[in-house]
Amino acid sequence: MEHVKKLYSDKDLAIMRTADHARLMGNNRVNELINFAEKSGIKKIGIAYCVSMQKEAMQLKERLEQKFEVVAADCKISKIKSAELFDDEKYHGISCNPAEQADVLSKNNTELNISFGLCMGHDIVFNSKSNALTTTLIVKDRQHKHNTFKEFQDI
Repeated sequence: MEHVKKLYSDKDLAIMRTADHARLMGNNRVNELINFAEKSGIKKIGIAYCVSMQKEAMQLKERLEQKFEVVAADCKISKIKSAELFDDEKYHGISCNPAEQADVLSKNNTELNISFGLCMGHDIVFNSKSNALTTTLIVKDRQHKHNTFKEFQDI
């Protein structure tokens, strides 16, 4: 059992304890997130969102702004062409830009970032480049209207 405990730093355990207390005070994921941020002393939150969920992301931003400073970055930030990014003319349109989303939030000194509906792979890049604690609020799952668990219910 001791080898398992060594996997966790004091900071890791503090995050988990705080999240557990926040869960007890919240009745949904957004309230848990707010409680966690308040209990952690977080003042600035970042939202990295997909442009297809802009309306919902702005609703979240509005809600969070009641208690925190919030910076939002959409996935098409800088409007880089896909062909340019991948050096391949077979790609068309504007590419998503998760690395720059993370960079913008980092430059704005966010303390907690939210991945909000980013595509598979883009969320991985965003999370790996994020300098702040990062949580996922919504995953993109077009087939199941972003309710990934539905897939398991249909089995």
